[in-house]
Parts: sequence; C-alpha cells; structure tokens
Amino acid sequence: MPANTDKGVGRRIAYYRSVVRPKMTQQELANASCVALGTIRKIERGERGVSDDTLQAIADALGVDPARLRHDRGAAQSQARDGLPALSAVIAAYDCPDDGPIRPVSELRAAVDATVKWRLGAQYTRIVRDLPDLLTELTRAYHTAAAGERAELAQLLVSAYRCADAAAYKLGAHDLSARLVELMRWAAAAAEDPLLTASVAYVRTETFFAARAHTAGLRALRQAIDAAPAPTAAAQRAARGALHMRAAVIAGRAKDADAADAHLSDAARLADQVKEDVYYGTAFGPDSVRIHQVSVAVSLGGDHASAALGVTHEWKPPTSLGAERRSGFYIELARAQLWAGMPDGAFESLKVARKIAPQHTRDHPWVREDASTLRRLRRADSETLTSFAEWCAAT
Repeated sequence: MPANTDKGVGRRIAYYRSVVRPKMTQQELANASCVALGTIRKIERGERGVSDDTLQAIADALGVDPARLRHDRGAAQSQARDGLPALSAVIAAYDCPDDGPIRPVSELRAAVDATVKWRLGAQYTRIVRDLPDLLTELTRAYHTAAAGERAELAQLLVSAYRCADAAAYKLGAHDLSARLVELMRWAAAAAEDPLLTASVAYVRTETFFAARAHTAGLRALRQAIDAAPAPTAAAQRAARGALHMRAAVIAGRAKDADAADAHLSDAARLADQVKEDVYYGTAFGPDSVRIHQVSVAVSLGGDHASAALGVTHEWKPPTSLGAERRSGFYIELARAQLWAGMPDGAFESLKVARKIAPQHTRDHPWVREDASTLRRLRRADSETLTSFAEWCAAT
C-alpha cells in the first residue's frame, strides 16, 4: 500500500492517543496496533510516512475511523462509505456468484461470527472491507450445497447480510440497506427457522424508519409479533420481546404514545424472564429495554424529555452491552438533554458516545444536528466543541 507522507497524520494520531483516548501511551498504542514502538514514535514526529494497512491498524487500536487521521478526509466521506459499492456489486450477483474456493461450513461460521462482533461493536470499516469476499463465498457455498445442507448456509447468509445492512443503514445508504433486507428475507425463508424470520422482521423496520412510514412499520411489526413462536423458552421470549421493543420505538415515531407504552410493557415483561444476551443477532434483556425506554421517549418528542432523563438518573448501560447500542443510548440521551435545556450535559453525552463507538457516532444524523445546535447555543465556541463539530461534519 502507498505511504501517506502528510506530517499532519502523525499529529492527529498523537491527538487521538493522548486526548480522545486519555492515558494511552505510545507503548500501549504500539501493543494494541501490533506496530513497532519506534515506528509509532517516528510517525507521530512526522519522520516517516504510514501505509494504509498501518494506518488502519492504528485507527482500529484508537477506536476511530482511519479517515479521521488522513489529511484528505472529507466532511461526508469515510473509508467505510467508499467501500459500499463493492457490497452493492456482490449482492447484485446473489443468485449467480463467480466460481472459486469454498471453506468448510465450520470455518464460514467462524468468519460470520467475527463479522457479527464487528456489527455489535459498530466497526463498519471492517465490515465493508472484509464482507464482500465472505458474502461471495457464502452464496457460492449455498448454491452448490446439497439440499440438506442449505438451511444452515442460509442462516449464515442472513447473519452476513444483516452485518452488511448495519453498515449500509448507519452510513445513510438506505437503498442498499433495503436491498439487503430483502435478501435477508429471502435467505430466512430458505433457513425455515421462525425465530430467524422474527429477527429479520426486527431489522426490516429500518426501511420504514428511512421512509418515515411509521404507521405502516408498526403494522408490519404487529403482524410479525402475531406470527412469532409462542414465548415458551428464552429464545422465543427474546424474539418476541425484541419485536415489542422495536414496535414501541416506531409507535413513538408515529406519535402513538398509548401503543408505545403498551409495547414497552410487553417487552419489559418478557425481558424479566430472560438474561441480557444476544439472541439471533439482537440484544435483548432488561438493560436493552431500559435503553429503548429512552428511545421511545425521544421518539415521542421534546415533551417527553423528562421521561428519558428519568431512566438515566440512577442507571447507565453496562459495558457488557454492544458498543452500537450503548453509543445509541448516549446519542438519544444528548437529544433529551438538549430539549431539557442541558447543553453541557448533551455535549458530554455526545463525547461519551464517540468514545464508545466513533464510527456509529460520527455518521449519525442526530449527532450532526445536535452538534450544530450546540455551536449555535454557545456563541463563544470552545475549541473542543468546534473540533467535535468538524469531526462529525456538523454545519
């Protein structure tokens, strides 16, 4: 890979290491990135260039998108977004993949499991970079497998498509996201697993959010709840409870407070019967329901800010929850704090969200909107706020 010789890259790496990630020494960065300590020192001093692969390793260790460290980073660009066309090309050939090698199912499953971890951790750059080849191999395996082996491969395809969709949706590529959701529905039907079908119905709600078709989305979720397996065991309870969580949020967007409260109550009742965990790709349990209580309050609007803040008085999401979900909590909390006249608290929440999941936070439209609002409220912009607003491309 070509080396980036811009000396500003080293300064930005030093800034993220010592300011955004306090107390991270050069040695700790070297250990986390598997880059020699001497190399880290020379890069930060601007004495040597840095290859794309090395920059990616350093960015991963710092928990930031490598685009934040480049001299040519654009306001609305990221390395993850630049990789979306490759995903689009792969799914266009979902029924006619090219020829090539196929690993054993156990190895494919391990690769998909790793990608799911990236999704839960909001590592969209890794997903977009590595998933196209894996999707091609999975589709190749599915179409060449014996009939009795296709169900398991279809399950893996659903998980992989969901990871691709997470990156596409969070990066604002809603048309690509909608295509991926339809492929998830196709693969779920081939998997013949009702719980997997329920998880796909959960994800499908993104298309209704993107289209602002909230009433139709609520109707689709109610149909999915009715079709879901009876909640007789943990996995079934979690599947139904997750659908209720999602229904509560979209009911809030539809300004149907009664429906939102009813679905939240059903979700809370089911959450009390299971442990917090990831079921069929979706986190569910008491902590997830609390996060969705904040989501619902924010969805209903500014008059419900106190309800969102009430959830957070004595509770914060534990670190055991996925980074994407935790960062989303702080993004929504920031909006409630802004509505409640707490701009300082809102900015602190946005910074926490960035620390947890920088890629998710930077590309979230609410973050840009709220950072812009904070800049207007603070006529004498602090350097930190200005830097944050530039980081997320707030206007």
